Amino acid sequence: MTDSEKSIKKKKKPWPTKDAMEQIYELKLWGDNKTKFYSGSGSHQPEILNPYLDVVIAFLISFKNPITVCDLGCGDFNVGKKLVKHAKKLIAVDIVSELIDYNKEKFKEEKLDFLCLDIAKDDLPKADCVILRQVLQHLSNKEIKNIVHKLTDFKYVIITEHIPLGDFMPNKDIISGQGIRIKKQSGVNLLQPPFNLKIKREKELLVTKLKDNKGVIVTALYQNF
Repeated sequence: MTDSEKSIKKKKKPWPTKDAMEQIYELKLWGDNKTKFYSGSGSHQPEILNPYLDVVIAFLISFKNPITVCDLGCGDFNVGKKLVKHAKKLIAVDIVSELIDYNKEKFKEEKLDFLCLDIAKDDLPKADCVILRQVLQHLSNKEIKNIVHKLTDFKYVIITEHIPLGDFMPNKDIISGQGIRIKKQSGVNLLQPPFNLKIKREKELLVTKLKDNKGVIVTALYQNF
């Protein structure tokens, strides 16, 4: 086998999630708004973003005493930056180290921390509430399984996922970083096999229908204890 053939074969192998996410930002595969890092239109379009912020902020301010929040997969932090003032403390996490360094310089608040972690492998920070906004849809079932058992450490879990319209088979497996399950007419549902997350209560906070019948974005609140 020639060196070029070996190189091609190597490129065909699935990349680790960290490499895949770094490439997405480097090649601007989620779009380009002329900033160094951009987490895609779903984190910037007002018709998607504003209703989401309304329901999450309403939840956060419902507490007499502010709660601590962990934002897993914070991306360019265009969403999370709106939540900081409503939390006792917000810890924003992403797998891309350069992105975290960039966010640390751009967003500086006393009750805000940024951490670079692989949420499927590393221990998660302690908090009252964890937010996962359109993160799991990019990950393989194996990685999601590794995350699910960690979610039970948080009293509240706010999950947002892009799913097909109508009935569908949930949780079809994918290779991390290579699209999302919507291309397989599937979507993530943590309460269904193979994840089977056990929770105390569930509340649907928001359903946003996308244009051109490209599915819906569903935000749900889970309470563990």
